[in-house]
Amino acid sequence: MPRNALPEATAATPAKRSLKRGAGLLLSMSVISTVCFLLLVLWINWQKPRLQPEPLNRELRTIIDRIPGKSDAVIYVGLKDIRESRLWKEVIPDSLKQAPLFKPQERLASLMKVAKINPSLDIDTLLISFKRHGYKEQNFLAVAWGNSFSKKLPASFLRTRSTAVEQIGGQQCYALDSTLWLCPLGARQIAVTNNKKMLEGFLVPTGSFYQRDLLTARLINKAVYKSHLWFALPSAAWTSGALQSLTSANRDMKSLGNLNRIKHLALSVKFNDGITAQSEWVYNSPQTAWFASTFLWGAVRLSELSGTRTSESTRQLLKKIGIQQNLESVMIHADLPLEFFQAAKQKK
Repeated sequence: MPRNALPEATAATPAKRSLKRGAGLLLSMSVISTVCFLLLVLWINWQKPRLQPEPLNRELRTIIDRIPGKSDAVIYVGLKDIRESRLWKEVIPDSLKQAPLFKPQERLASLMKVAKINPSLDIDTLLISFKRHGYKEQNFLAVAWGNSFSKKLPASFLRTRSTAVEQIGGQQCYALDSTLWLCPLGARQIAVTNNKKMLEGFLVPTGSFYQRDLLTARLINKAVYKSHLWFALPSAAWTSGALQSLTSANRDMKSLGNLNRIKHLALSVKFNDGITAQSEWVYNSPQTAWFASTFLWGAVRLSELSGTRTSESTRQLLKKIGIQQNLESVMIHADLPLEFFQAAKQKK
């Protein structure tokens, strides 16, 4: 055998699989996709921190506890506290301060006109519960606080304008007609309703509202700010109507966030040195809420970009809005300082 003969070829060793090409690349992409998917599922089903809601004061909690039946909507307005805020004193124009708070029914509007009552100025606090009766009829029960308001509706005034006077639960109640009942509840309070049964259920309560209407009670607790303005809408019809009103000026917003799939809504606003607000939109599932929050967040962030048709003032407003998915809810938070409104007022 010659000395320079080559050794026999040994068996070829297998080449290492590269993660940068071929099957290795597909494997790495599959692993990364799986991890991302699991992280997304974890995020969607992970409960995020919440702002601690302010508690109801004892008097208001007692009044709510007497609300009869189950409500489609509960609305609270702390007008006295709003009137004492810097926003009201320094920014709100006098024309809006004098504007009526709501449009009452004909009989109630006539009574308030005769008594010279301006709800925006004479009412300190207002709580209203709405309850649907049948397909279209909407009953309501309102409790109003206010010294000047109650003084303008003394018993002698109500007696001369009522068609019937009746004692219910130890309280003197006045029927101005079959669709309007008033009942003074003390020196500063008066109850107003368009349904006698609701008044009877309020004055002679059976059980606790917080146990009878757990859904509305939970939504009230979701209203973070309790002193100025908040509402809880457990009814899908009320929720849809409220959102359509809020987005009526922007048709594009109606198609975002799956507005027609929102089941319940809670909103609260604090008026101090500006406006701080939080709204919670409740969906059927965390997945639906996540898709809605993603669309909303994307729409808001895109509208902030320069070069869009969005005005500069609107872009500055959108920068103050935060959107987050939290389980089955979409949380929308806004913090608008007083300077924002003062600058807008000066431009006008």
